[in-house]
Amino acid sequence: MTTEPKKKKAPPPPYPEELKERAVKMVRELKSADPADRGVVSRVARQLGVGPESLRQWIVRAEIEEGRRPSVSESELAELRELRKEVRELRRANDILQAAASFFGAELDRRPKR
Repeated sequence: MTTEPKKKKAPPPPYPEELKERAVKMVRELKSADPADRGVVSRVARQLGVGPESLRQWIVRAEIEEGRRPSVSESELAELRELRKEVRELRRANDILQAAASFFGAELDRRPKR
């Protein structure tokens, strides 16, 4: 009798952006209708079949993107990643150029003087 190894389940695909936007909008509308209601996020998450913590994170991300909450937006994060990558590449190129300059400088010093 052979037993096959159990296959790991792939993580579920990310939620569609439309669902995230709709969920955030629903929470905002319900909170504006009754600001004292503390169970809005859990209720909306249950209705839409998403995790309440996921929904909370979507709300936080939306507030950051709209400038309502201090933090770095997705576009700023992407720009920061690009700039850091560029700095790494420039430093690497600079190191190569410095090594080449040192090498060729040493070669020039070894030439016989006239």
